Order: sequence, then C-alpha cells, then structure tokens
Amino acid sequence: MKIDPNSPDLSAQIAKAIRDAIMSGKLLVDERLPSEAELSEKFNVSRPTVREALKRLGAQSLIRTQRGATGGAFVNRIKFEDAYGQQITTSTLLLSMNDVSFAVACEARYALERACAPLAAARRTADHLATMRAEAHRQAQPGLTDEAFCASDVAFHRALVDAADNPVISYQLAGAVEAMQPLMNMITFSARSREKIIGFHTQIADALEAHDAKTVDTTLAALAAYTNELAQNVINARAAARQAN
Repeated sequence: MKIDPNSPDLSAQIAKAIRDAIMSGKLLVDERLPSEAELSEKFNVSRPTVREALKRLGAQSLIRTQRGATGGAFVNRIKFEDAYGQQITTSTLLLSMNDVSFAVACEARYALERACAPLAAARRTADHLATMRAEAHRQAQPGLTDEAFCASDVAFHRALVDAADNPVISYQLAGAVEAMQPLMNMITFSARSREKIIGFHTQIADALEAHDAKTVDTTLAALAAYTNELAQNVINARAAARQAN
C-alpha cells in the first residue's frame, strides 16, 4: 500500500490504498486493521490524517470500529440490505445531476423490472402477493395523499422485484425502483389516473399469483407506455404555458 507524499489529499490516498487491499482480498472480512499509530508510521503521515482516511472508509461501510481492549478498526461484512441506501442515494444523485431525459430513465427502469418478471412469477411467495395486494388496496383509499400514494407505488414495485428472490437483483434494482420511481412520480402525479394505476397493479398481482410471467411482462410494458404518455403530456403542457407567458 503506497501513496504519493506530494499529493494534497493524503487521507484520500490512504483510504484508497486500504480499500484496494480490501477489494483484492489482502485484507479479509472481520480482519483487524493496523492501529492508527501503525498506519501513521507505515504511510509516514500524522494520526489525524489516518483518522480522516478511516472516516472515509467507514462512510463507505468498508470498515467498522469497535471500542475496548480488543477494539479497533475491522474490515466490515457488507450485507446487500445494508448497501441499499447508498445505491438509492447514488442513483438519485446521478439522475438529478446529469441530463437524463424522462424517456431514458423510464425505459431503463421498466426494462430492468420486466427482466424480473419470469423469476418473480416462478418464485413469488404468499408474503410477496400479500404486500402487493395490501398496497393496491391502500392506493384505493379515499383521502390518500399524493405523497402516500407515491410511497405505496414504490412499495408495490419493490415487492415485485423482491419476488424474484435474488439478492443481487434486489440490490441492483434498488436504485431503479426507489430512485427512479419517485422522480417519475414527481412529474406524472398530477396527470395520472389513480384508478388506472391500481388496475395495472391488480393485473400484475393476479398474473404473479397465476405464475403468468407473460402477462406480468405485457402489463409492465403497458404501464411504461402509459407513464411515458403522461410525462409527454405534462412536458407539452408546461412548454405551452411558457410560450403563452
């Protein structure tokens, strides 16, 4: 693990060197890292610089710290569920900070979810179906706020993805469902028909219960087309309003 002593950000270099050692397997899960004093001597930097590097690694969930006589910094065992939040945050930032059109985001989001259809239809459990039907029922409640409806929409599609019973897919699609879906809802919520959305959701749940992957796929395709149509109508209406002013 080597660093450039002339670099203005030594803590970032140290963090990268340790991260690379973790990724390559030189540092193993649950292995104790050298102490701050040892790392300070190894990299020829101050202890505060080492401490800042360890904070960076902790923020990435790569290490954990323990207090006490047997404490110190240890290589963390990351679980898929623990990484969801970072995946969602990163996806949200990428979408908001880059010029990604609604159509491109929508295409990606539903293409990924449609890829889950065969596995979800084959592996769904009673719990997955119960969650989806409970959310569809919730969406039909009078007086449900737009925010609550959008949250229920996300929960419904999260259950569909989880029904594939594949932790890698659930992790990869966390950003697609829980980052893209709210952003798309922000654009389309004022124009969409709740009844139509609930109809799509009910069809999907019915098809999953019947292990009918083809109907799940075609219904998701229809939902994607409807979502794109709504967005285009909203965009056109906003453009017309700007021209009128």
